[in-house]
Amino acid sequence: MFGDDILYASVRDLGNWLRSKRLSPVELTESYLERLEALGPKLGAVVTITRELALEEARAAEKEIRQGRYRGPLHGIPYGAKDLLATKGIPTTWGAAPYKNQVFDFDATVVERLRHAGAVLIAKLAMVELAGGLGYNVADASFTGPGRTPWNTNYWSGGSSSGSGAAVAAGLVAFAIGSETSGSIMTPAAFCGVTGLRPTYGLVSRHGAMALCWTLDKLGPLCRTADDSGLILAAMAGRDSKDPTTLNEKFGYSRASSKGKKFRLGIIKGTMEKAQPEVQRNFANSCEILKQFAHVTPDVELPDFPYGPVIDIIVNAEGASAFSDLIESGQVQELKAPKDRIGGYAGLTVSAVDYLRAMRVRGLMKQPMDHLLSQFDALIAPTVPTVSYPIGVEFEKAYPENEGGPAVIPACNAVGVPAISVPNGCGRENLPTGIQFIGRARSERTLIQIASAYQDVTDWHRRRPPM
Repeated sequence: MFGDDILYASVRDLGNWLRSKRLSPVELTESYLERLEALGPKLGAVVTITRELALEEARAAEKEIRQGRYRGPLHGIPYGAKDLLATKGIPTTWGAAPYKNQVFDFDATVVERLRHAGAVLIAKLAMVELAGGLGYNVADASFTGPGRTPWNTNYWSGGSSSGSGAAVAAGLVAFAIGSETSGSIMTPAAFCGVTGLRPTYGLVSRHGAMALCWTLDKLGPLCRTADDSGLILAAMAGRDSKDPTTLNEKFGYSRASSKGKKFRLGIIKGTMEKAQPEVQRNFANSCEILKQFAHVTPDVELPDFPYGPVIDIIVNAEGASAFSDLIESGQVQELKAPKDRIGGYAGLTVSAVDYLRAMRVRGLMKQPMDHLLSQFDALIAPTVPTVSYPIGVEFEKAYPENEGGPAVIPACNAVGVPAISVPNGCGRENLPTGIQFIGRARSERTLIQIASAYQDVTDWHRRRPPM
């Protein structure tokens, strides 16, 4: 079985080693499966291990590579999928007890596309029940138990892509697919010390993914490096006739050198005011590093809109609609988190007038935000103002002094723009912190280039938790 130096390698390196036949896809898959089976349950990171399917796909990849039929940088690489992605014949539980035995007879488009790229599905990864759409406020909000960050297992791995973040951070998979409605890729990326990319709304098909909010949901990768996220996104993105919201364009990616280029970055005003001292320190250090290859402008103000309330209304209304049968049948009482058992009822009371007002205000946000983003290659902020929350404590009681600050994640999700989070240090209890780069719609290549330049001169993404 391979050791940590292999299992923590980047997708880029693994792909090169597989192509040159230095590694065997079967042996690599067996190594990840062994680690996944040993550590996945301890981290609350896994729902279903797809051992038989994984070895079948790995053997097929090995045969093709030996015959010179190399599909690309993901060929033979094991990954995990958040358990809201449909997988034919394999349970897709949505993290919720009422759906523990749910099985679909088709694959999500993302799963199909990754299979076409030669990636090997080895696990369905744990998630917060129903992607958190009914209002949970505790880490223990899944029938699999709380997700735990491998940096300190008394702390949460972040939601709702809790298993995806933990599995990548612990070296259980080479990469994972998560989803975000309002923070569910960014948060686990920060809490687990990995790279997370939230794509532009519509760039990746959501066919076969559980719908929480049709107008907000996005799928994206969690992985080791910004460069890896580009490789993965290239395999996933593109028009899909089964998802009418997808953009009519593909995402081509190859790593380009940024040597000699000066990026234009803007620090979002107020991002330090409510952040923990360690988060502030790490962000300030990151800004100094970024000045090596970027012009950094301080105190860039977001357009003045009620981002948080607008997102709350939309999530409540669309989430209650998506799960109305569950709520009205009373099966909602089978959910794990106490607030999830009642939150859906509040969503059902959102009036059409309030929903339409929220959508109208949201529409007004897009042009001013795009105008602001057009002046920079990226805006920057701490990904989350705190380190991870302790398990067993309600979120709002964990760090009450750090509540508030600019609504960066709700604002960017409201207008559907992309962002990438990369690790940038450690805070209290040796827990990771992150920095996020936010760009205009369809600016993923630039964001990846900036984040890659940062990772070229730092090593936070190479550090491993004390597993």
